[in-house]
Formats: sequence, structure tokens, C-alpha cells
Amino acid sequence: MKLTRITKRAKGMTLLELTVVILVLLSLISILFVGARAWKKGSDRAANVMIVRNVQQAVRSYQNMNNVTEATALDTSVAGPIFGTGDFIEVPPTHPVGGLSYSYATTIPGIGTLVATSTGTPTNGGTAAEYSPKDYQDW
Repeated sequence: MKLTRITKRAKGMTLLELTVVILVLLSLISILFVGARAWKKGSDRAANVMIVRNVQQAVRSYQNMNNVTEATALDTSVAGPIFGTGDFIEVPPTHPVGGLSYSYATTIPGIGTLVATSTGTPTNGGTAAEYSPKDYQDW
């Protein structure tokens, strides 16, 4: 009579399998964070471009409606003709990126020159120029 040994395989995962699963999950999470950071930077840049464009359009509208020429003094304070209740922009915009703010031209600029520019140092690193519009020659 031949004796056969019946062995049962233990259920569960080995330490090596568990380590591989953890490494795969960590790499997927790191990819997710890199993508989320890039998405956030892109959305901040898009928001900044829209704000600069809106300010530019408000100044051009003020210029056209009041028959004001370029190089005329421009009051961008809350009491001025651009920002304020009932004016072109109700509330002066805040920059979407921490550490940056807007500085405004003191005169109505010519076509292709921005009224609002980003100043400061971003809290998330980089430069203010990374968030600025790239093509504004016809604004």
C-alpha cells in the first residue's frame, strides 16, 4: 500500500506578495498626487488669465465709453471708475495663487500691454510669470 501525503496549502498572502501590493499602491498614489498638482497649477493659471482678461476688457470698455485716450491717468482704486459697486468690476480680484497679488498700470496702456500683472512669489514655488497670459498682443 502506497502512502500519499495530503498537504493543505496555507491560505493568505506571503510577505513578498504583500510588499509588492503595497509598492504598487504607493506608486499609483504618487502618480495621482503628481497629476493633481499639475491640474491645480493649470487651473490656477487659467483663473489668473481670465481675471487679467476681465480687467483688461473693463479698462478698454471704460476707455471706449468715455472716449479716453491711451496714456491717460487710470484710477484703479476701489473708488475709481473700474472697480466698485456699479462699475465694470464689482470687487477687485484676488489672485488665485497664494503669495501673488495684482499690480495695476497707472495709465491706460496701449494695445498689447497688460493693465494687471502678477507680482510676488508663489507659495507653491515657481515664478509669477508661470501664471501670466502668454499671448495678449491684441488685448
